[in-house]
Amino acid sequence: MQIAHGIPEQPAISAGGAPDLEKRVLIASLLFAGGMLALLAFAAVRLGISVPDCVTDKKPFTTGELIQVAPLRYEAHVVSKMWSFKPSPLKIPAGSVVDFYLTSSDVVHGFYIDGTDVNLTAVPNAITYAQTRFMKPGKYQVICHEFCGSGHHDMVGIIEVTK
Repeated sequence: MQIAHGIPEQPAISAGGAPDLEKRVLIASLLFAGGMLALLAFAAVRLGISVPDCVTDKKPFTTGELIQVAPLRYEAHVVSKMWSFKPSPLKIPAGSVVDFYLTSSDVVHGFYIDGTDVNLTAVPNAITYAQTRFMKPGKYQVICHEFCGSGHHDMVGIIEVTK
């Protein structure tokens, strides 16, 4: 850049009025955003990844229970409260699909099932939902990931998957 009479030379401006560098940055940004949207669409359609839902058509419940709705198909109505998950342990056979309906009877709690993609937040007076299939037999730990008070570190549940 040459300076004439103390004024720096301006960058080249194209016919549209924006400098070429700004146009390149804008195009790169749009391509990046488009790529991210394409990855989200791929994850949703091809990999079946979805965001947990807040269920509004389920009647609120205050007791936890495991309901068999078909062979290898279950509904788990889970109530989180200081400092436990009810029911626990949940016992299901391997290969089962479980629909988890989660609520809280006191404060906000977390509900993460180790070794799966289930990660929910239990909110008082609301029901959240996730579904997963348990293929491998074993014990799956359920962990609260939202600080919920002095007994938070002891808030653990178990899902036993049998052969």
